[in-house]
Amino acid sequence: MPVREAAFKGSGEIGFTIMSMTLSLVAVFIPVLFMGGILGRLLHEFAVTITASILVSGLVSLTLTPMLCSRFLKPHRAGTTGGHGRLFQASERVFTGVVAFYERTLRAAMRHRVATVSVAGVMAILTVVVARVLPTGFIPTDDTNQIFVFTEGAQDVSFTEMVKHQQAAAAIVAQHPAVEAFMSALGGGPTVSTINQGRMFMRLKSRHQRKPAAEIVQELRRELAVIPGLRAYPQLLPPIRIGGSLTKALYQFTLFGTDLNELYAAAQNMETKMRALGDLQDVNSDLQISNPQLRVAIKRDRASAMGITPQQIEEALYSAYGSRQVSTIYTPTNQYFVIMEMAPEFQKNSDALSLLYLRSKSGKVVPLDTVAELKREVGPLTVNHLGQVPAVTISFNLRPGYSLGQATAAVTELARKELPASVSYGFQGSAQAFASSMQGLGLLLIMAVLVIYIVLGILYEDFIHPITILSGLPAASFGALATLWAFNEELNVMGYVGIILLIGIVKKNAIMMIDFAQAARAQGETSAEKAIVQACLVRFRPIMMTTFAALASAIPIALGLGAGADSRRPLGLAVVGGLLVSQLLTLYITPVIYVYLDKFTAKARKRLTQPEPAAAAQAALAK
Repeated sequence: MPVREAAFKGSGEIGFTIMSMTLSLVAVFIPVLFMGGILGRLLHEFAVTITASILVSGLVSLTLTPMLCSRFLKPHRAGTTGGHGRLFQASERVFTGVVAFYERTLRAAMRHRVATVSVAGVMAILTVVVARVLPTGFIPTDDTNQIFVFTEGAQDVSFTEMVKHQQAAAAIVAQHPAVEAFMSALGGGPTVSTINQGRMFMRLKSRHQRKPAAEIVQELRRELAVIPGLRAYPQLLPPIRIGGSLTKALYQFTLFGTDLNELYAAAQNMETKMRALGDLQDVNSDLQISNPQLRVAIKRDRASAMGITPQQIEEALYSAYGSRQVSTIYTPTNQYFVIMEMAPEFQKNSDALSLLYLRSKSGKVVPLDTVAELKREVGPLTVNHLGQVPAVTISFNLRPGYSLGQATAAVTELARKELPASVSYGFQGSAQAFASSMQGLGLLLIMAVLVIYIVLGILYEDFIHPITILSGLPAASFGALATLWAFNEELNVMGYVGIILLIGIVKKNAIMMIDFAQAARAQGETSAEKAIVQACLVRFRPIMMTTFAALASAIPIALGLGAGADSRRPLGLAVVGGLLVSQLLTLYITPVIYVYLDKFTAKARKRLTQPEPAAAAQAALAK
């Protein structure tokens, strides 16, 4: 045909196919657009961007692409190469051989339909099996050249001793070959509320100059563990911090109740049991209730008799051990606060409290231990709350190769066995969002498939052919999950996004086949098998072109090259694995299922059009 006429006919022939593919692919992301919670907020912009680009792409495919074909395609002349070179001729010979091989194997699959359908059933079963054994996660950690370390000393450690421990940890970090710079701090701050805790923030060298950050974290954990009297908790900061608080480990499990004694006892027992779980590491809690303290119990009757008020005792203690500013020294360039306190040698010994004297109203000087009793006891450094209820948060990290899904299941099962009924519990932060999102992700996939079925049913005005189009999804899901399992990756949010993309990409093969077959049936082809075989052979080239284009775009993501690529690698692996497996199987499974469902439809219509035996008998009697 002339180029212009061929462009018009080609666009008319493929127009409904493009519309079906575009609308069904947009339908995949409709549930994502209306999904709530943390996961909905994370994926909303992604779904909007993909939906808009798909709609624009469909419009371009129906308008601009045919016009460009009419302008730039070369006319085909019989007996010539059409202006193509040797590379084109060689590739065409290879493609012709591939098509011939596919035709032979396709006809063999059509002769052995039961075996072909059995393969589809096996794929569906294997998908469920792999989904059960595949570890699950939430938002993957990323190598951002940064490591954060929490340090913690004993509850009764002095500030001077804690400084020595922190300096020892800083010396180890400074000698690590992968650390470019670091910052070390101790005491109170936005993330630390007690003097027995510190923090270090380090920036690593470029990725090509060091090991992966996850391995460096394990090395620092071993090296910092040799410091006596200090515990170190290195961690990779998550790319998105969801709720919770910045604790000594990434994931938090919180216990809360109104009975403090029972809560603290249950928390200590739970922490011990969680340490015994071999797949958790850095298990710790914010429960610090064994801090030595000195209680000053005022003898109110004696103090009143001597003319000394409780406020005088408080003021004396604050002047000795607090930071009372008594004056300010001004200079031409600066000013200096004058702080009153006891000499350092007296601050270290609690017996020095007996050397404090109070002045009564009569002017006499009275020792502190005369009007107060000093009691040594143990008390909390802090009392934490969840809302307005006392709470204890146990935080933990995961050992390499262990997933968050396995950890949450193990901790929940342990809590059910060990915690009393008066103590409530729940995950916080990322662990809580993960637990709630896993249910939402499964529902999201189901809703995506349901919406696609409805859209395809409207387009084809049929209930059966959408099932044929969706028949390749088990093979694609199996390929995606098996690829993640083979590369030791967990099924996290990025993996689910890859599967959602697969649902949209894989069905285009069946749409191209079935659309052509339905057109052939409408033009008078009575055999469903001949129509679908012809459709497979004619549409084999665009099917392979679109599949390899999708593979080419996903392979760089699957390789995980470049900064920040580790978190996106499950998406690429899911798409590549799903496309490869589905491409090999749907080219054979979809035609067979089409023939079976066509026979089922014909029988159903025949039963509906045939009159019932009683009605037929009455009609015969009437005649």
